[in-house]
Amino acid sequence: MKKSIVFGVLILVILSILSLMGYERPDDRFSSSTHLEYVRESLRGGPMEPNEYFLLPERCAGCHGYDSLRIANINAAGDDINLVDDWSTSMMALSAKDPLWLAKVRHESLVNPGHATELQNLCTKCHAPMGNYKAHFLGHPDYTLADLATDSLGRAGVACMGCHSIGTDGLGSRFTGDIPYDTSAVAYGPFVAPMAGPMQLYVGLTPTHSLHVSESRMCSPCHTLISNTVDLAGNPTGGSFAEQATYHEWLNSEFPRQEKPCQSCHMPQVEEPVKIAVGYTALPGRSPFNQHVFAGANAFMLQLMKNNKDSLGIVARDTDFNQTLSAVNTMLRQNTLDLNARFDKLFNDSIFIDIELVNKAGHKFPTGYPSRRAILQCIVTKANGDTLFASGKIKSDGELLFPELPFEPHHDIINSPFQNQVYEMVMADVLGNRTTVLERAASSLKDNRLVPKGFSNSFYTYDTCRIVGVASSDLDFNKVAGLEGSGRDIVHYHVPLLGYSGAVKVYTQVYYAAVPPSWLTEMFSFTAFEIDRFKAMYESADKQPKLVASDTISDIVIPNSIKQVNDDLLQIYPNPVQNGLLQIFGAFTLLKEMDIFDIDGHIVKHFENIQIGNTPLQIKLDELHGSYFIRFNIGDKQLVKKIIILAE
Repeated sequence: MKKSIVFGVLILVILSILSLMGYERPDDRFSSSTHLEYVRESLRGGPMEPNEYFLLPERCAGCHGYDSLRIANINAAGDDINLVDDWSTSMMALSAKDPLWLAKVRHESLVNPGHATELQNLCTKCHAPMGNYKAHFLGHPDYTLADLATDSLGRAGVACMGCHSIGTDGLGSRFTGDIPYDTSAVAYGPFVAPMAGPMQLYVGLTPTHSLHVSESRMCSPCHTLISNTVDLAGNPTGGSFAEQATYHEWLNSEFPRQEKPCQSCHMPQVEEPVKIAVGYTALPGRSPFNQHVFAGANAFMLQLMKNNKDSLGIVARDTDFNQTLSAVNTMLRQNTLDLNARFDKLFNDSIFIDIELVNKAGHKFPTGYPSRRAILQCIVTKANGDTLFASGKIKSDGELLFPELPFEPHHDIINSPFQNQVYEMVMADVLGNRTTVLERAASSLKDNRLVPKGFSNSFYTYDTCRIVGVASSDLDFNKVAGLEGSGRDIVHYHVPLLGYSGAVKVYTQVYYAAVPPSWLTEMFSFTAFEIDRFKAMYESADKQPKLVASDTISDIVIPNSIKQVNDDLLQIYPNPVQNGLLQIFGAFTLLKEMDIFDIDGHIVKHFENIQIGNTPLQIKLDELHGSYFIRFNIGDKQLVKKIIILAE
């Protein structure tokens, strides 16, 4: 009691002094009682006790949360970008309340009950790090779901001090939840010469400048997960499996060379100076300011948790959820993938379409948790809108209309609606059978997730982020002219026309599915509180995958009664055309007509009665550059080819 009175008097004295230095006491006129409680909590309790190592986020919110006077934590446009609200509806904040994670930990514990304590202790290192590590610092050997259920520090997820107290000891080479926490009561941040007094006074932490908080190695302990493999009886095999290797994927990309750390995408920067502490008008603005939105791709789970926030014990406003979901959808649509659909040629009553996907992320897409997958959809319609061909169609429950079991192989060429291009990692157990039990994962049956630009099979982290299966020999997968590192894939669609003539449209989309139904089958065969609760939430959720990218081709016309020449009898070289010189080889002497037209269907060059002798026909096209089509008429036969003309 005496200690509390003394501390209260000290607070009043300090506030009086600080008021002369430009300090303004945080205003209690908040739009939410939650914010008011944050401020009250931040001002009570005093500095951390000797056996305390972390703070609840409420203790940080008094200075780094909402400012009713709109002086701090706003951008130049006056938008509220305070750290606590942005963080509060991120997957980081909700990591320990994530119902899928809780259900999966319970599932793994039921599959191998002898490992339950070990599994739960491992999983909570990253999903409830402050609770887990405090327990270990105090000498407790394990931290389980039962401990988490009654621990407010653990249930705070990856909160402020779950990151800002990470030290540098071995950082970047310590993985699978091995977090090098600094227990000397410091709070690391990116800004030089931080104002230390208020934080030392109120919470007993010393703000300390360190560059590592802005580097990707900050993320490495929890975004590289190597698990030990067990057989079907639960016995350790001595082997291991790279379940998640996002940090290693980033290392094996062009992003490190471009000095683009994880934070540059997932914590978008505000360049203008931002005051980061409420009430301190004398505090200079800090720049660049990293917003704590932690936008990823998992809109599905965020929406599910928003819909069930009361039953999950989530104290966060719908407006904050909506802002986070908006940031996630922006990330998916603008920063994930480039998609380009191109008409190649008409041949043998088929239309040939090439669809190119280029990964824009600094890691694989999808990355992280093994359930995630991306689906490429290609739909070709007739002039009247009727479907001529469709691959990658998705049912209302989010599953493929025509899935191939046990999984869809990687495709370079697709010529059937029963073939689907799905980018995913598929795990196998010790018998080589597909599994979704993480502890049983012994190898990959498939990993054709789109790799980042600059990715190399010879890089030292490749062993944890391999390309597995047919994609490894696909000449278009991460390769251009045999050179790796493109970060792309090209899928070639051969669409049978079945005698149709007239206009066609090609619609292409890429969809992202964070939790497809087929990935939950094994888990839903068990029953437990966490599993049953998530199942009920999942069944009532909107399971339609999220659109990532789309492209359309709308200028293709199929002529009537085309009699096509054998494709092998006429060749063009080189393609792409270099130096404006195109060469044509043919096993005949006369081309009746030849037209070159642009992608809008306009003829830009026309030739008639072209003689081809023993040497190739050479055509100068140096005034053109870009993508074009060449239509050859040979007697009553026709062939259309796609060319690319490079600018000189």
